Amino acid sequence: MKRARHSAPPGAVRIVGGSLRGSKLAVPALADLRPTPQRLRQTLFNWLMPVIEGARVLDPFAGSGALGIEALSRGAAHALMMERDRQQAEHVVTDLARLHVHNGEVRCADALQLLSRSPAQPFDIVFLDPPFDADLWTRAGALLEEHGWLAPSSRIYVETPMDAQFAPPPRWRLHRQSRAGAVNGALYVRE
Repeated sequence: MKRARHSAPPGAVRIVGGSLRGSKLAVPALADLRPTPQRLRQTLFNWLMPVIEGARVLDPFAGSGALGIEALSRGAAHALMMERDRQQAEHVVTDLARLHVHNGEVRCADALQLLSRSPAQPFDIVFLDPPFDADLWTRAGALLEEHGWLAPSSRIYVETPMDAQFAPPPRWRLHRQSRAGAVNGALYVRE
């Protein structure tokens, strides 16, 4: 779930696979919160199936936490979700507790500020899905590279509107790409 100006939140999204399959996550009525389309989320996790088990996952623009929680449901070892809106971050914490998920961590902070620091450990999978209106893909990607957030051969999922101009860092190779409505989803592999 991420933010966009024109979409109305659906009220809830469902986890589509794994141990939490069918679980609902609340989507509050925030004007700029939009869900990752379910079809695109299913496609993404099909792509990640060979590498998700035991992975360390980063979702710097978490929104509802659906991508991070879906990763945990499918066997990721740990997910760090960042969300700058305090109320929304609390919703994600509440959902993790309600679902008895203990390997998910939520930080209420500005993602670009946190990405400007080095992490304790790099991440295997990153969901790069900032608010569409903010045009942060290229800047966030550069920070991930510059500050050591990415493990060797990590997978980086980038979700953009169809007309977005995203310039991936030189080490990122496009692996897979799909579209759902006006949303483009691309999976990169770090070389």
